[in-house]
Amino acid sequence: MTPLMKRVAWGVGALAVLVYAIEGGEYGTSDLLTQRDRKAALAQNVDMLAEDVDSLRAELKAVTRDPVRLERMAREEWGMVRGEKELLYRMRTDTVRAP
Repeated sequence: MTPLMKRVAWGVGALAVLVYAIEGGEYGTSDLLTQRDRKAALAQNVDMLAEDVDSLRAELKAVTRDPVRLERMAREEWGMVRGEKELLYRMRTDTVRAP
């Protein structure tokens, strides 16, 4: 083997060791970068969910402590009425036939 071939072989070997040091093993550099991006996306998701929880807690507090709001919700969602001046008409949407 000529001295030039030995140098090339050592250079290729050193390059292979360098590439393995950067990308080899269980978690290479690209895997770590991917995990960092995923961690940032998950942190953003957690922040959005925390905002949702805060708004839902505020809504729960408003519903449980504000009788006017609770009454409005009952009227809108369940068709409830209050007072003597209101008449409630219920229309059946299903047709039940006797056998």
